[in-house]
Amino acid sequence: MKRNKMQFECLKGADLSAARGVHRVRAFAIALAICSALGFAPQIARSDVLVVDVVKVADGMRAGELKGKPVVNDKNERIGTVDDLIIGRDKVLFGILQVGGFLGLGSHYVAVPYDELKISAGSKIVLPGASKEELKSLPEFKYRA
Repeated sequence: MKRNKMQFECLKGADLSAARGVHRVRAFAIALAICSALGFAPQIARSDVLVVDVVKVADGMRAGELKGKPVVNDKNERIGTVDDLIIGRDKVLFGILQVGGFLGLGSHYVAVPYDELKISAGSKIVLPGASKEELKSLPEFKYRA
């Protein structure tokens, strides 16, 4: 088979670029070995998934279990009930409490940071330092329709 000079140059260039690729791989492998030997092992693949202790998670309370539970202050006075939990767009968790009124009449909802609620092992929910009057004076929370 006869080849002209242009075809020969193309074939020669293809072989040369393949050889360059092999040399780059070898150079990378040598650099990786040196870095590893010096304790500078790069993280080539890393997972951003956080591993949690599932036993501790299972010991927690489900959001549905909190709904309707009474909330007391540190004097053990009933100051409201948990209506819901809401996760804000900034991933901050809020407890929505129903306060005031009698049997749901005349009551309104307020939002408090979830971190302020203290939940004991016996499912008792305490909002330390709060009173019915203070909660009633907070801005009313309204669910979006």
